Amino acid sequence: MVEIKSFGSSSAGNCYQIIDGDRSILLEAGINPKKIRVDFSSVDALLLSHEHGDHSKYLNDILKRSALSVYCTKGTAQALTAPNYRVMEVAYRQQFTVKGWQIMPFDVEHDANEPCGFLIISPSGKKIVFATDTYYIRYKFAGVTHWMIECNYSIDTVNLMVEAGNIDRKRRTRLLQSHFEINNVVQFFKEQDLSQSEQIHLLHLSDSNSDARLFKQKIQAVTGLPVYVAGGD
Repeated sequence: MVEIKSFGSSSAGNCYQIIDGDRSILLEAGINPKKIRVDFSSVDALLLSHEHGDHSKYLNDILKRSALSVYCTKGTAQALTAPNYRVMEVAYRQQFTVKGWQIMPFDVEHDANEPCGFLIISPSGKKIVFATDTYYIRYKFAGVTHWMIECNYSIDTVNLMVEAGNIDRKRRTRLLQSHFEINNVVQFFKEQDLSQSEQIHLLHLSDSNSDARLFKQKIQAVTGLPVYVAGGD
């Protein structure tokens, strides 16, 4: 049985743990390790999707507290200040294995230096897709049991915020070109094979441009699956 924990899922910081039995992996390093309450001896790897601070700010703090290596693309690695010997460079669509975890990075659409999502097969055979900070996912996945997908904002809410003067048009443009909008998430799930899916976790909801209750209802309606909105302390 796989368990997914969120220690933070917003522009303030992101960090998640996927647990399979007595082993686990961490995704993202945007939360102070003092707050994530993890036994690092049970963690097999740290995966990093890109270099932005809300995903990488505490990377070196986590590395100092653990013997972990961080796995990320070459572009992300070049943007980090972590010790080179602790950084394992990975490539799009090239699978690698860490202590029974099979992991394949894939390309996403974000304003970062070679950002990625991850397709993960756990030691017990559960299949997880993790994708955050992207306005589009080009791939269709088969046999996925757990989805961890960004659902950042509603375009209707953003347009209202622009009209009210609370968001400028430059920020609106950046949102459209870097984050996953609720209607696009709905369309994404309509195109996926959900026959073996067990649950969906919605990540990285905007504090001001999202509605957690409504987003959860929409995704449940289109998928028929249990949907959880990631949060954190």
